[in-house]
Amino acid sequence: MNIDDSILSSCLFFTSNRFARSMTKMAEDAFAKADLSPTYSYVLVVIHQYPGITQKELSDKLSIAPSTSTRFIDKLEEKQLVQRKSEWKETHIFLTDEGKSLYEELNQYFEQLYGQYVSLLGKEHSEQLTKLLHESSEILKKGK
Repeated sequence: MNIDDSILSSCLFFTSNRFARSMTKMAEDAFAKADLSPTYSYVLVVIHQYPGITQKELSDKLSIAPSTSTRFIDKLEEKQLVQRKSEWKETHIFLTDEGKSLYEELNQYFEQLYGQYVSLLGKEHSEQLTKLLHESSEILKKGK
């Protein structure tokens, strides 16, 4: 079977993963000073935006499995950045004072990441790409 490069450039699966790897590297570099991976940073952002969020709600917002969110919360709790508070059968998650302080620091890393990809892709292209990826993700999520 003779496969040329066109299968690589015309395949959504391949190109989206290639793009994701590039963005992951860029994000890891931007968040390196926080001693926290970009994924954990997004968990903190969601908890900051929704104080008292449940694990199920957090999982839904981040499109991750509940078991994955448990690992994230456990690690963030270990670092004393979040705390769990049980209320009846539900557990709610809050930022600690240390988590709130780190959240403020994370904003500069988000700005750095944004600035870096905008400088490479251009603002309009970045915004269009983000919008298309978000809309496409929503469509694929509903199609499952």
